[in-house]
Amino acid sequence: MNQLSKLNQVVSSCRKCPRLVQFRESIPKRASYKNEVYLRRPTPGFGDPNARLLILGLAPSAHGGNRTGRIFTGDESARFLMKMLHKAGFANQPTSLALEDALRLKGCYITAAVKCVPPQNKPLKKECDNCLPFLEQEFALLSQVKAVLALGQLAYKAFFDLLSKKNLSLKKPSFKHGLSIEIEKISLFTSYHPSPQNTYTGKLTDNMFLDLLNKIKNQIF
Repeated sequence: MNQLSKLNQVVSSCRKCPRLVQFRESIPKRASYKNEVYLRRPTPGFGDPNARLLILGLAPSAHGGNRTGRIFTGDESARFLMKMLHKAGFANQPTSLALEDALRLKGCYITAAVKCVPPQNKPLKKECDNCLPFLEQEFALLSQVKAVLALGQLAYKAFFDLLSKKNLSLKKPSFKHGLSIEIEKISLFTSYHPSPQNTYTGKLTDNMFLDLLNKIKNQIF
């Protein structure tokens, strides 16, 4: 078992945050998933251990990652993200539906700043701080990463929190879609989160996201 797999086992058994544990374990099932088992546990990262791109989201969704046990799996954000990753050549298929599917990521690893679903998608600072060491370990183990793509403002903040732990005091520009920041040997990119409230309203379009992925791909390969 490699070090990432060992870390993911630790993540999956974490109970550091009582509020998040209670919430993830008590979310009522959606009617469309009434016959499915909700795993209701922390959601570790997944993907290519030799990834050059690390995609950082906020947290698993209530009926996506919290249900399936894999980040960006089984929800509308996953539908958008995986379709785009497949078009850009980072995924072998355009869907991410369940742990048992045949999805494989190529040159890419996906994780979340907070490993448990938070109420209203708003983790507390203490909960973010509790999860930051997991992200720090993931980042250290993914030694081939050349670029980080932060999905949304909270993921963007989490990455700067990680840099602070590494004693890198950097000016943090205001978040916007399409930022590109060079930090030592890492390029940090930003995107609006691929949530329905962004993709259904046109705030984040297929072309916007695909252009960004292709820009990243051309830079790191």
